[in-house]
Amino acid sequence: MFGFKRVASVAAFSLVLFSGLAFGETVTVRDITGREVQVNVPVERVILGEGRQIYFTAALDTDAPFRRVVGWRDDFKKADLDGYNIYLEKFPEMAKIPAFGGMKDGTFDIEQAVALKPDVIIMNTEAKSATEESDYIEKLAKVGIPLVYIDFREKPIQNTDESMRIIGKLFGKEARAEEFVTFHDEQLARVTDVLAKAGEVDKPVVFMERAGGYSDDCCMSFGDENFGKMVELAGGVNMAKDIIPGTFGTVNPEQIIASNPDQVIVTGSNWELYVPGGKWVGVGPGADSKVAIQKLAALMQRPAFTGIKAVEEGNVHAIWHQFYNSPYQFVAVQQIAKWLHPELFEDLDPDATFKELHDRFLPVAYHSGYFASLKAGL
Repeated sequence: MFGFKRVASVAAFSLVLFSGLAFGETVTVRDITGREVQVNVPVERVILGEGRQIYFTAALDTDAPFRRVVGWRDDFKKADLDGYNIYLEKFPEMAKIPAFGGMKDGTFDIEQAVALKPDVIIMNTEAKSATEESDYIEKLAKVGIPLVYIDFREKPIQNTDESMRIIGKLFGKEARAEEFVTFHDEQLARVTDVLAKAGEVDKPVVFMERAGGYSDDCCMSFGDENFGKMVELAGGVNMAKDIIPGTFGTVNPEQIIASNPDQVIVTGSNWELYVPGGKWVGVGPGADSKVAIQKLAALMQRPAFTGIKAVEEGNVHAIWHQFYNSPYQFVAVQQIAKWLHPELFEDLDPDATFKELHDRFLPVAYHSGYFASLKAGL
């Protein structure tokens, strides 16, 4: 059926994530969903179920982030055009990597994937239902190709550390993964420890708008996960927590007006390839802050936002959308905390944190532009 047979790896044994294993051994990896998957490690040929998974690949294979990548989904360029171009300038070979559609939208080409002879396919948990409905896992298993789930989107605060450790095991980069996890946790603690020490603090009500301006609809947001959870960690109250039952959902304009949030934070990115000339706020690496602020101000002219407290007092901000789907979300928590509690976090510099992450873990230089605010002085 697939025109390709892959010799199965030798006998498997249970994986202890930090046990020392010789190259070429087959181990049983427990992925983020609890599935036990046999994989020959370290993997040398990887298909990324999402192009933006390069965010974690680059943190582990820093010198050559594309050396294992034999195929990937076609979303990196579309969803993060500025970031894509920065990587492309340094690694022009990435333009030649075969790209395909997503499992969730039914455009994943399994025969193309098999022809690329991957040692493993890494998928986000959001693709799980689609892969199960299409029997992709069983079809891939017949030709000896394992599929491993990780998660930086559905429950990123809970699953980022373990996801990085899983990928570190797959890549034979356990020590590097643990170094990243340590940095991640230390930087989160710079917010959570300060808030814990401060005791009772006023927690502003925050409306997180997901991809504001991407379409004319209002308004996508987050429940008690992802950016919603980041708001809570940063010392705020997520307005949509009790409105949206899952990770993602929609809040109607009347709910925003009635809640009268103290702060509004809009996620954005350069989506010129998705919505050319759109009203989205193009924050991200190297973004023009003046343009971002202009577009952010324009979004606040919509009926859902006119007259609410956040707009009246200028507590309206934009933040890079891709924090929601990467192991870098601790930078977002720091910035949100600084917006919500400027006195407590006067000395915290999220830009410096993100630059340190780039200097220590990533192969490209840091470019500011990930945040914008209507608040004077920010």
